[in-house]
Amino acid sequence: MFRVLSRASGSAARLGELVTPHGTIRTPAFVAVATRGTVKALGVDDLHALGVEVLIANTYHLALRPGGEAIAAHGGLHGFTGWQRPWLTDSGGFQVFSLGAGKVHGVGKIASIFPGEAPAKPTGASLVTLTEEGAHFRSVVDGSPVFFSPEEAIRLQRLLGADVILPLDECTSPFHDYGYTKAALERTHRWAERALVAFEKTRGLGPNPGQALWGIVQGGAFADLRRVSARTIAGMGFPGFAIGGSLGRSKDDMLRVIEWTVEELPEDRPRHLLGIGGVEDILAAVERGVDTFDCAAPTRLARNGVLLTFGEEGFRIAIKNARFARDDRPIEEGCDCPTCGRYSCAFLRHLVQTGELSFYRLATLHNVRFMVRLLARVRAALATGRPVSAALTDPFTDPSAQ
Repeated sequence: MFRVLSRASGSAARLGELVTPHGTIRTPAFVAVATRGTVKALGVDDLHALGVEVLIANTYHLALRPGGEAIAAHGGLHGFTGWQRPWLTDSGGFQVFSLGAGKVHGVGKIASIFPGEAPAKPTGASLVTLTEEGAHFRSVVDGSPVFFSPEEAIRLQRLLGADVILPLDECTSPFHDYGYTKAALERTHRWAERALVAFEKTRGLGPNPGQALWGIVQGGAFADLRRVSARTIAGMGFPGFAIGGSLGRSKDDMLRVIEWTVEELPEDRPRHLLGIGGVEDILAAVERGVDTFDCAAPTRLARNGVLLTFGEEGFRIAIKNARFARDDRPIEEGCDCPTCGRYSCAFLRHLVQTGELSFYRLATLHNVRFMVRLLARVRAALATGRPVSAALTDPFTDPSAQ
């Protein structure tokens, strides 16, 4: 169940609550990425302490290791991982892109999602073959064949037991033309219909009878296709929606895609933006009516020595920079994460320069807490009638997020 608690004046932003079988998610919310059932470098106790409310796992990777049946035998993701709060799972549709057109075209959801702002770097031949029946992969573990149909994606996610699951779709590339994007869109719609049938047929399978299946809107950066897809998916009766696929070749394209999509979706249902986690991107998407976001960038940046902060241009610092060698300050003054509470920039720079594994955990603690604080500040702004942009300038935060 999704409740809109209040709406912003002057934008489409809204404050809400998403109620799941494993707890309530306050929205707008950041969804921490736990690809293989864990947020890299952190444990469940860490996530609780940081204020994380929801995680998203990857069905493709979990199907390879340890397998859906193995996880179901332990009570699904909640029992297997120890994370008893809400879970989302994707369907494997992103791997259709990342192991297919993403490799061929040299674009991805993290480093170079917008080829207009970063050069494309092809990384090899496609590991995916698409047919009407589904997606034929080569395993990234051992090269063996792996087949995902819309029905199999639902069966696996039933076994995983996440609170919100997604249907198999074809995530297109910004380099796909209109004709290809339209054909992929129509196939995605047919797969969505098959997923709904499979979802009904598998009731009772898996550890979470309260699961919800959300629809995915595709259509690339083409206005008519996005609008058609949003209307079509909304008309299928899904209780929530994800905005997926290519978001164009620039951030301006992305914002237009979000606007086209949200205008066609029901007001009373939640909207999730797949794979976007930049500070300015999140704020712009919230203003356009998006409720939840997942992105691996905060944890990936942490492992590469990039730390998020409100106090720097671009909301980040490269801790390897020589200017931090004698800096006794924390990453960010006023940050309440465990890292900022105890360690200096100079020490963190020493850790990353010497390859100490402890750096990965300390950096990830900070970056994840930053994202939780960011969304708490967004919610606080909306709750008090201020614009979303106040999240960047006003130190007022939501006390319940501590």
